[in-house]
Amino acid sequence: MTRSKRWSAQVRRTGPVVIAAVALLAGCEGVQDAEPDGSAGRAVSPLDNPDGTEPGLASVTGEPDRAEAVDLISKVTTKGRGPKTGYDRDEFGYAWMDTADGVPLARNGCDTRNDLLQRDGEDVRFRSGSDCVVVAMTLADPYTGTAIEWRKQEAAEVQIDHVVPLSYSWQMGSSRWEEEKRRQLANDPLNLLPVDGSANSSKSDSGPASWLPPSKRIRCSYAVRFAQVAVKYEMPVTPADKRMMLEQCGG
Repeated sequence: MTRSKRWSAQVRRTGPVVIAAVALLAGCEGVQDAEPDGSAGRAVSPLDNPDGTEPGLASVTGEPDRAEAVDLISKVTTKGRGPKTGYDRDEFGYAWMDTADGVPLARNGCDTRNDLLQRDGEDVRFRSGSDCVVVAMTLADPYTGTAIEWRKQEAAEVQIDHVVPLSYSWQMGSSRWEEEKRRQLANDPLNLLPVDGSANSSKSDSGPASWLPPSKRIRCSYAVRFAQVAVKYEMPVTPADKRMMLEQCGG
């Protein structure tokens, strides 16, 4: 069984495997096609994806779902944002480690970044001889609502966003966590989305009161995902962030 098939099984997707024809991309020598399953790149509502293993971030629509979203956000606790003193990315482990035990996709032989590109991308293609390293794909970017034809030569065009930024978490209490828990937050698929690079850069370490996705239709979903991470890791948000999250879902 190939690693890509094991990966699909691990996230519990079903559907036929479609084998694409082998082709070379312009500027990408020695590229082989992935074997995507039927759901690859198809956005799922965060309410139906509580562990983050399904792709994308579909809109939360309809009164029952919005009521469920408000109920979830209401469970998030609040406190003031503390100082950033002592924050360093290395406090959360090295970037995209495959050894952050306790989260989905850990120790599957592929680093976190490539796992996420496979999870959310369509028409995924791998480096020749690899079933891990993604070199090309199409991404339906949830933050801008646009389709990005991504190639590894322009890697920064798609960035992996920590929905709850690591430095934000540091100011909200992760500075006092055990390092293992911080590593989990940094590599948990629930807290990670491949998105448009410029949108991610504009977000920086903002909470929802200071930054929301440009695409208005996805803002309630974004608030839900922020809340899911906060609840899972027992991490508060600021009162202003919680108010903004509730507002996005009609609460």
